[in-house]
Amino acid sequence: MRTTPFRRRTLLGAGAALAATAALAPGTAAAAGFGWSDDGTQYVVDTGAGLVLKVSKSTGDITSLVYKGKEYEGYGGKHSHVESGLGASTVSLAQIGSTVLVTVVHGTLRHYIAARSGLNNVYLWTDKADTSFTATRFIARLKPGIFPNEGSDSWVEGADTVIEAGDVWQRADGQTRSKHFSGVRVMDYDHVGYTTGSVGLWMVRSNHEKASGGPFYRSLLRHSNELGVGLYEILHYNQSQTEAMRFGLQGPYMLSFTDGGTPDPALFAANHDTSWVDGLSIPNWVGAAGRGRVAGVGLAGMDPAHPYTVGFANADAQYWTRATPGTGAFSCRGMLPGTYTLTVYKGELAVHTATVTVTAGTATALHTIALVNDPASAPAIWRIGTWDGTPGGFKNAALMTYAHPADVRAAAWTGNVVVEGGGAPAAFPCYLWKDVNDGVLVYFRLTAAQAAAAHTLRIGVTTAFLNGRPQVTVNDWVSAIPSPPTQPSTRSLTNGSYRGNNHTFTYVVPASAWKTDPSQYNVLRLNVVSGSTGTGFLSPGTAIDCLDLLV
Repeated sequence: MRTTPFRRRTLLGAGAALAATAALAPGTAAAAGFGWSDDGTQYVVDTGAGLVLKVSKSTGDITSLVYKGKEYEGYGGKHSHVESGLGASTVSLAQIGSTVLVTVVHGTLRHYIAARSGLNNVYLWTDKADTSFTATRFIARLKPGIFPNEGSDSWVEGADTVIEAGDVWQRADGQTRSKHFSGVRVMDYDHVGYTTGSVGLWMVRSNHEKASGGPFYRSLLRHSNELGVGLYEILHYNQSQTEAMRFGLQGPYMLSFTDGGTPDPALFAANHDTSWVDGLSIPNWVGAAGRGRVAGVGLAGMDPAHPYTVGFANADAQYWTRATPGTGAFSCRGMLPGTYTLTVYKGELAVHTATVTVTAGTATALHTIALVNDPASAPAIWRIGTWDGTPGGFKNAALMTYAHPADVRAAAWTGNVVVEGGGAPAAFPCYLWKDVNDGVLVYFRLTAAQAAAAHTLRIGVTTAFLNGRPQVTVNDWVSAIPSPPTQPSTRSLTNGSYRGNNHTFTYVVPASAWKTDPSQYNVLRLNVVSGSTGTGFLSPGTAIDCLDLLV
């Protein structure tokens, strides 16, 4: 690694309007060695604190990450880049005070890479204007053998067996692995990465305001195998996606080197100070002064057993914030001006929607919101599961966010359920497939008074594959086939995510369907129906949130 300061050179590429030799901002000082050079094919940037990175002048790829003299970048001949690599691009560099900024232009897409004096972080922004790329992501590709190859998102290509779509692997012990098996919703992490104990390398996510999928979306975060390591910032990915792509400038997100620990919490999306970005003249950047806030007094009618999240979304941006337990008070900062749909979620189930307008430089104050659309408030004769928008509590549900349904650790997907005794949720499978466990039976008894009336049966689902949805039979009565709700078109039940569009199917079961003898069991049969076909775990299927029989 170079130990003497780089000679600072001036280079103005296409569209660059900032002098590379600009003076340091007041109150800042460059670290020893901070600067940049041009080796002919790459820009070489030294943070002056231990990190030297190189950026290709022809593609904008990050081609080298040397930290304290050791190279970390490179995976199977590929480098770190937007999408799967932009290819030929216009790349320029400018130094603005204590920041070096590289601009990459490829068609309508603009990407930015920055380094700051004295900090071992690589700051990244992506500005996507249209659908010329089908995904929005950055992939950091790292050398093998440095970080431990372990976890649900790791595998060994030379030893493990592909069991689905080229990206789900099964080990000799029967456990499954995939890059999809993150097990984490986007709202639950600020950073993801690896550590050796003495060196850590992390992807610190952005606020995802231009991403899609909402707070509960699950996507690729990282993976490792004997070929190398990948760290991801996924902003739009079609797998299990419920929303259209959003466009505009997203960032900063960043790669952060540490001496083994996790990144400084001040870097995290909700907390970091981005005032230093204001002086970089990045097109479409909106600083704190151009943003607003929404604050709510509280939520009335909360179930204390569940967390509540308040989300905001429109075609241009998305945000979310956790409501305070007990009171439901909430505050969401740093929002772009505009009118948003406000959604209150109990767990992951929407129980209230409204609209709210955000104005730059001000706080929009909301009175207490009364939650009156919780399906759990309806009296039920029996209920299996919890109305929270997730399959939580059902058989195999906890495993399915980081394993394939064929995993050896999964309990048998077949088996029937008896409502009495309190064990029904643990016995009921979280997922139903036409070709795996079709025809699950639920046994329950009714009193004579209950059997004398019609009742509404409700089945809540969280997603579906190939339009799988439940048709029910109660004793000898058979329901009509319900219409399929809108759900993601890709694999959903085998890639670590149950997240789709929550939907409730309702069936009015006539009194004539019930057993009139209170000592006899009524039998509910659930069949998965679909106009599409498939086999095994890729046959039509659906994920269950809750089912109940109303009074």
